[in-house]
Amino acid sequence: MVYSRENDVIIPSSGETAVDISTARCVPFDNILLGGDLTIIRLKEQDGRFFSYQLNGVRKLDIARIAQGVSVVHLYGDNLKRLKVTFPTIAEQNKISVFLSLVDKRIETQSRVIEKLQSLIRGITQKVSKHPSVQKTMLSDVLMERNDKNQKLLPVYSVSVSEGVVNQVEYLGRSFAAKDTSNYNVVYFGDIVYTKSPTGDFPFGIVKRSNNADKVAVSPLYGVYQPASEDIGIYLHYYFCSSLNAKNYLHKLIQKGAKNTINITNQRFLENEVPIPDPLTLRKYVVLMTSLSKKLEQEKNLLALLQTQKQFLLQEMFI
Repeated sequence: MVYSRENDVIIPSSGETAVDISTARCVPFDNILLGGDLTIIRLKEQDGRFFSYQLNGVRKLDIARIAQGVSVVHLYGDNLKRLKVTFPTIAEQNKISVFLSLVDKRIETQSRVIEKLQSLIRGITQKVSKHPSVQKTMLSDVLMERNDKNQKLLPVYSVSVSEGVVNQVEYLGRSFAAKDTSNYNVVYFGDIVYTKSPTGDFPFGIVKRSNNADKVAVSPLYGVYQPASEDIGIYLHYYFCSSLNAKNYLHKLIQKGAKNTINITNQRFLENEVPIPDPLTLRKYVVLMTSLSKKLEQEKNLLALLQTQKQFLLQEMFI
């Protein structure tokens, strides 16, 4: 390991993809222990912050091109030496670095606003699920399996923890669907979709409501259910956004196979209880959640605009 010097620029020496390792950071302090799988660039007179912004901007693809490897991509110091970079005067470097640092702080603040809103939504949902009017209700009493098949060859969607029911190509960059999707399940607006694929904090799968105005198709491995009412569908969506709620509900129903695969039928998914409040409390909750969701979407859109603005600045400042 190596002790840093203030103004050092570090970049990963290996990663899963060439773009992943094309990420530079400036070290702001002396004597920070740096791990062995890093390339350390020690500048003589230039501003390390400016240099890291340049590497993260217009030089990112240049770095990706000189990386080597397939399953594990490596970036060697000797190859980095061939990279052509540009430097204005040190005063100009400092001005650019300060400005972009302010943009970064604004993005960080916006991310915290989103995190607080998401935390508020989770907290309200947990409180409502413990309301005195709550009754334990079989999910089969409020959800009915939908068995429509994709005869019209609708676009194929997937389920994401953060974004819900999303277009595979737009969200994942490619389609993972079979050539013939006529046996895929059709999802209507407001339907509840259960995917049995474990991910992160959801070891038994994800449950989401579809907010897509048009009908879409999902893998036949997904369960698709029509809620008894729109309010029920919205409540269940937020209830199962909690990884704890999802685990507590599903672990009694799941059987894991020899290779840790999840074995559960679409009908079996409905055979447990959920706490559902009385209709009046449920209606008030849905009105509040709808308002907070719109606010959250606005804040996410603002964050995306800020991130796009930063990328534009990075591309335009370093020619």
